[in-house]
Amino acid sequence: MSVETTVAVSQLIEKFKLKNLTPEIDVKKVKIKLPDINRPAIQLAGFLENYDATRVQIIGYVEYSYLLSLDPEERRKRYDKVITEKTPAFIYARSLMPGEIMLQMANERGVPVLITEMETSALMAEVIKWLNVKLAPCISVHGVLVDIFGEGVLITGESGIGKSEAALELIKRGHRLVTDDVVEIRKVSNDTLIGSAPDVTKHLIELRGIGIVDVKTMFGVSSVRDTQNIDLVIRLEEWDKDKDYDRIGLEEEYTEYLGNKVVCHNIPIRPGRNLAIICEAAAVNFRQKKMGYNAAQELYKRVQESMRKHTEEAE
Repeated sequence: MSVETTVAVSQLIEKFKLKNLTPEIDVKKVKIKLPDINRPAIQLAGFLENYDATRVQIIGYVEYSYLLSLDPEERRKRYDKVITEKTPAFIYARSLMPGEIMLQMANERGVPVLITEMETSALMAEVIKWLNVKLAPCISVHGVLVDIFGEGVLITGESGIGKSEAALELIKRGHRLVTDDVVEIRKVSNDTLIGSAPDVTKHLIELRGIGIVDVKTMFGVSSVRDTQNIDLVIRLEEWDKDKDYDRIGLEEEYTEYLGNKVVCHNIPIRPGRNLAIICEAAAVNFRQKKMGYNAAQELYKRVQESMRKHTEEAE
């Protein structure tokens, strides 16, 4: 299920502690739709080709100094070209104070004007980083996301198969819950998926027969976290005696979310199997592979070496 990805300017103000110089504008209704930002230096100089007015615009010392060099009438003409109703906000860095012309035109067109003490480069980097996460492509999937030894493990499977029970056992063993039942997955780069919980179900687990359990209250703040990279997927399924399951793991299987491939293990479930220990083992094994050690390949090498020795002895 797709989740709408927009950010209100009020959230930007709250996150970076910006001062709003246009309080008449309802910043909760003004939405940011793109994670990119723009420094409109060349646009203020008159070159407007490919100008994307839908981005957050940041004014630094260079742009500010150039505007001060213009007479008021010319300054008004330049503002007229870059301040549009599509623009989500202008941010002045380094505590630079916009003039009355800017504030008047921004108010008329419903564009918030904000100010911060941060330096321009630092502001740009932090805003881009934050918006890339908030506005990343997002889907919701059914599952449980747990931080196991620093690896983000997404446990999926049919409803009632034991995902929440496995997560509870993992929490008791010292690991951390990110979300139960609904996992919001955001693609922040071509290599990184981040999972989080909807605000409504954050830090809560549903256990059939018991009800809702507040993990943060029951086990403490060290048992939960708000977000986690999704590094590994464990798909739980009912045991099928007629199905051949991978017993060596020489070749990796993958599943795909938002175009990103993630290593996936299909784990058959039958009475007596300890899901928490299996998940721990999968996470540790995955970490070993990232560090360059693959137990399946090591076994393969040993078998090949043993066969080679037997061949030499036979000759």
